[in-house]
Amino acid sequence: MDFNLLALVSQALPNVSIGFSHNFWPLLPEIFLLTAASVLLLIDVYSADIDRRLSYKLAQLILIATGIIILFQFPTSQDFLFHRHFIHDPLSATLKISMLILTSISLVFARPYILQRRILRGEYYLLHLFALLGMMLLVSGASLLSLYLGLELMSLCLYALVAMNRREKMSAEAAVKYFVMGAIASGFLLYGISFVYGVTGNIHIADIAAYLTENEASLTLRFALVFIVVGIAFKFGAVPFQMWVPDVYHGAPTATTVFLASAPKVAVFGLAIRVLVFGFAGALLDWQSLLIILAVLSMLVGNLVALAQTNIKRLLAYSAIAHIGYFLLGFIAGNSQGYSASLFYILTYALTALGGFGCLIYMAKGQQEIQLIDDLKGLGARNPWAGLLISFLFLSMAGLPPFIGFWAKLEVIQAVLNSDNGNFVWLAIVAAVMSIVGLFYYLKVVKVIFFDKPEVENPIRADRSLRLGLGLTGIAVIALGLFPAQLIDFCQKAFQYI
Repeated sequence: MDFNLLALVSQALPNVSIGFSHNFWPLLPEIFLLTAASVLLLIDVYSADIDRRLSYKLAQLILIATGIIILFQFPTSQDFLFHRHFIHDPLSATLKISMLILTSISLVFARPYILQRRILRGEYYLLHLFALLGMMLLVSGASLLSLYLGLELMSLCLYALVAMNRREKMSAEAAVKYFVMGAIASGFLLYGISFVYGVTGNIHIADIAAYLTENEASLTLRFALVFIVVGIAFKFGAVPFQMWVPDVYHGAPTATTVFLASAPKVAVFGLAIRVLVFGFAGALLDWQSLLIILAVLSMLVGNLVALAQTNIKRLLAYSAIAHIGYFLLGFIAGNSQGYSASLFYILTYALTALGGFGCLIYMAKGQQEIQLIDDLKGLGARNPWAGLLISFLFLSMAGLPPFIGFWAKLEVIQAVLNSDNGNFVWLAIVAAVMSIVGLFYYLKVVKVIFFDKPEVENPIRADRSLRLGLGLTGIAVIALGLFPAQLIDFCQKAFQYI
């Protein structure tokens, strides 16, 4: 791609004297997104269109434009900016592009869902944009302060999105639970951050890393690390901090669950990388031990409890908890191969979860939502195309070849086996056994789709955008599964500065 024009603009901007001492070029995607979302807010206030068709189209255009800006300024080096509170590197750009794509597809799924319900439509799109802004700031955070601010901006928007269907009791209950558990997680993080500042006198992750290369981690710093890991585990929904996940996934509007299970997971991955890998690399053995406990418990509890579920949303929620356990294996490896494997895993899982929850919107009849696994009976006979694509998504989550989920599991297991920091063969065996256990509940869904008789014979007629969203995610899991090398290479390049 020819970037000559970009290079000229990039070189010209620093010379423009507008009264600031910083080069704002790397921050342009966030500035554009904030400005455009604010303009959209004003347009939406004065819009007389009850369906908010214009707001939806403008929201999608804003996402596309932000993505183009990020692609044009894709960094080839790692730079710390704005008094080292902001980092501009390939990892942050990779995560931002991924989150933009996931958010855009989430809106494709959400549009027909919210049109059929009494949900504030303009605010719904805007909350997605502001949540995305928080995620982008989060993955570019280079200090504990900027990381926390990005996390809170994202979280506040997500609390509101969970409560958007406020006339539904379950939705309001889920929002309260999510808010309370999120506040507790934030409290743990802040408590840990305060101890880190007290010991090191720094909040910049580069300074904390430098402190740990010169000094051994004290008991107080290890104590702080425990609180930070607990806060991150809450946000991921790892066991034993998973109690909010099934209730929130079940109670939230399905369109919100689609978003909740995808892009925010990628953003929290960015938080974990910045804090643990960039900041606390010198305390690897300490946080590695904590992550081993979280990973094993998540794989065991997530898979075993999912076996007993009859509600499809709760099954996917416990499945999400189990996937966090596999995903943490890459972190436990403690090297760039492991981190890139974890990134590969979280991206593929986010895409698959997007389609998995999206299929529930696809199957919904008006305002009546899909609740039970049995509601999928005979889908293969009523709509073979949809039945096939939904089966692809569940088989990918199960980790069967040739779907992308197989390569994701293989990458993290290989990474943990190749780790230099310990003998983790037992951990790989646990992951493999739990994957076999997980096969039962995923194959149960596929069996219901193709081998059970439908209770009604009417063909399913879904909205065009739902067909598009399901087609994109379903075909992606098979296409990326057949050609995984490009995405693996993309993830490895994101960690070239580790």
